Amino acid sequence: MPPSFSTASQQRVSPTDYLDSRYSWIRLFVSVLLATLGSGGMWSIIVILPQVQDEFGINRGEASLAFTAVMIGFGLGNLIVGRLVDRFGIFIPLLLSCLLISGGFYLSTVVSSFWLFSVIQGTMIGLGTSTLFGPLMSDISHWFFKRLGIAIATAASGNYFAGCFWPLFIKDIVATEGWRDAYSLVSIILLATMLPLVLMLRRKVPSKVHAASAADQPIQTMRGETDLQPNMLQGLLVIAGIGCCVAMSMPQVHIVAYSDDLGYGIERGAEMLSLMLAGGIISRLASGFLADLFGGIKTLLLGSVLQCIGLILYLPFDGLTALYIISFIFGLSQGGIVPSYAIIVREYLPAREAGQRVGLVILATVAGMALGGWLSGLIYDLTQSYRAAFINGIGWNLLNIGIMTFVLWRSRLTLQPS
Repeated sequence: MPPSFSTASQQRVSPTDYLDSRYSWIRLFVSVLLATLGSGGMWSIIVILPQVQDEFGINRGEASLAFTAVMIGFGLGNLIVGRLVDRFGIFIPLLLSCLLISGGFYLSTVVSSFWLFSVIQGTMIGLGTSTLFGPLMSDISHWFFKRLGIAIATAASGNYFAGCFWPLFIKDIVATEGWRDAYSLVSIILLATMLPLVLMLRRKVPSKVHAASAADQPIQTMRGETDLQPNMLQGLLVIAGIGCCVAMSMPQVHIVAYSDDLGYGIERGAEMLSLMLAGGIISRLASGFLADLFGGIKTLLLGSVLQCIGLILYLPFDGLTALYIISFIFGLSQGGIVPSYAIIVREYLPAREAGQRVGLVILATVAGMALGGWLSGLIYDLTQSYRAAFINGIGWNLLNIGIMTFVLWRSRLTLQPS
């Protein structure tokens, strides 16, 4: 049985009683399930993008704004909810998240205006989904010590598990019944499955133990040292996060539409997206192991270089088989990038500020996804081709590589006794 963390017993609880404990792993498993279920809105909008464009009579750039709205709500939510989790824990935010996401899916089906549809995507689905990423990673980081990197990366993988599952689940419903019927069904499923899981995460880390063991230092086996001021490091991570995710968004947001334009259909595009995110899961889990060995900065830099190579591969190849293979390769390269930012925050910045600092850098990555998703649609409308959009992504990717190389040059990791 996991240890009891009642107020009366907090003085006697040692961090070794709960860090990397059996309950820690159970909590991580439940967190991944929640993220898998609740993050579907981020990927479902990509599958329905062609139908939304046709139904509302808009162009590709305008249709992409619905995804941008999701990303804006998701990004702001990571920052706002991250602060709340630092103070009050994650249970109440998760409860509200469940209601917002389920309600957002349902209300999306009853609107007749694209702009109202987009507002619902941002304020309900985007904001609700935000709790299931940065804040969830921040929460789980306080339950692990020796396996911090893999714990954070695994929690982040729920977002990609959602990307593997939901596009495949709804693609046939969208093709035969339409996107509104698909969204109605998802709304019911989420409400029925997420609420029981949220109730399993009511327990908090013992506050007195956390204060005594963490204080201003990160809880992990590797501690970062840098001559960069904390806010300078945070600022560089923000800019790097925007750069990598503008690049990342090109295939992730537009692969279904790209497939449809090439004549392969949205079903094949949804399969490419799921294959891409399956590769991303492998990459995220691997990045956790690598971060525990080499640190978050080197892990992030490796992923960014490989992501750039993956983007370049899209330029000369557009055959169906080639796109399946390249999408999987791209997923394998980029999946570990975003969780690495959270690991870097925990390596180099104060543990007591983890929620808000992780939230800020996640906001930056999401801003990059939102900007990149819209830019790619705009470039397509201007050129009637995605080639220039891929080149735009490569340029932003090089910016990320340059910044992280500089941060690596000014930083080092030292072993911290466990």
